[in-house]
Amino acid sequence: MFKNGAQVGLLLFGMFFGAGNLIFPPSLGFQAGQAFTPAILGFLLSGIGMPVVAVIMGTFNPGGFRAEMNRKISPLFSLIILTLMYLAIGPLMAIPRTAATSFSIGILPITGDGMIPLAIFTALYFACGWWLSITPSKLLDRVGKVLTPIFVVMIILIIIVGMIAYTTPSEAAPMGKFAASAFGNGFIEGYNTVDTLASFAFCIIAIGALKRIEFTSKKEHIASVWMAGAAVAVLMGCLYLGLALLGNHFPIPQSVYSDPSVNLGAYVLSQTSFQIFGTVGMAFLAVMVTLTCFTTTVGLIAAVSTFFAEEFTVLSYKQYVTLICVVSFLLANLGLNQIIQVTLPLLLFVYPIAIVVVMLTILNKFVSLSKLGMRCTAAAAGMVSAIDIAYQFFGVQAAGTLIQGLPLGDSGLGWLVPALVCMALSLVLPGKITGDSALASEE
Repeated sequence: MFKNGAQVGLLLFGMFFGAGNLIFPPSLGFQAGQAFTPAILGFLLSGIGMPVVAVIMGTFNPGGFRAEMNRKISPLFSLIILTLMYLAIGPLMAIPRTAATSFSIGILPITGDGMIPLAIFTALYFACGWWLSITPSKLLDRVGKVLTPIFVVMIILIIIVGMIAYTTPSEAAPMGKFAASAFGNGFIEGYNTVDTLASFAFCIIAIGALKRIEFTSKKEHIASVWMAGAAVAVLMGCLYLGLALLGNHFPIPQSVYSDPSVNLGAYVLSQTSFQIFGTVGMAFLAVMVTLTCFTTTVGLIAAVSTFFAEEFTVLSYKQYVTLICVVSFLLANLGLNQIIQVTLPLLLFVYPIAIVVVMLTILNKFVSLSKLGMRCTAAAAGMVSAIDIAYQFFGVQAAGTLIQGLPLGDSGLGWLVPALVCMALSLVLPGKITGDSALASEE
């Protein structure tokens, strides 16, 4: 049981751990300052708690979250939300961010900043990504299995040595949005890892891995799923906390953190590596970051292309691979911070919906829920998120007045109470369905 769960957990950890997992914790640690504890708690809740619970709940249904959403809400809703999720974990955010992160952490300190070095690097990066995605081989699997453990050990080493070298925690007041609500904005920072969205796809991979294991009983199967989730949570939690503490202790000059073009997470990692290991360490880190992000990139290109080729047959798998690589190349050349800014509205819309779907799935395992109520719950989360986006990014003052009037509106969680109210209505409205019958229908 322990061995099977741990093996699946390591598989999931290797898929989850990518660019966003590296850069956001140290940036949060620095910006949170004295409010480090509530900020990191919010981040861990959305960056680990939701993805792990989501992948566990999705794994219990042989059809994954697609089957859950088809039955609980509607097939059209399922298709639209999964399309937005795959765009977020694919060409609109996660894939170009892996290339931009590789450049910012590993290549930029060596070549210097500039459009030409970034363009050359990303062109080579996505040309290789296209080639491996079009003609996949065992090489990718072997490289991933070797590089991921080595890279994790390297990061742990940087964290330990960095904490020894920089022993003083930040005494500065929280910066920017963290001054208003450290916990709420820490929670929203967890959105940027996109792991909750990725878990909707990864649970299918976990289901496939578990099917290849011969369990002696249903109880052993269930225990192995929980063990896999626990393994992911522990590994992610240790790295997130260590990286955030490193950012909280690392001294960043004002000229750096006041420069909007500098990604603070990438700066902390690259400068810590250089100051501790010198130029040799920088070169090693460059290779490790690039290849580790690259294996994630190829996996995402293949997964996203497969989804779109199956759902939208206007293009073939190979044509989708080409299109995704071209779009990702163009977006990667915006730079790391620009990618995050451009794609944040999409995350702020999709993430609350993904969270309420997970919450409904959990609750429906124990009690019957109204299908109408569950539809209203998803709609409430989506509508409030859309209103919040209209205020934050388009300056619609009427939207801002409405959001500020909602509980937790100031912290970016204005969608939560309306969603919970609709969820409560799901307990009393007619047309109830059970989670168990959903499972049975897919088996």
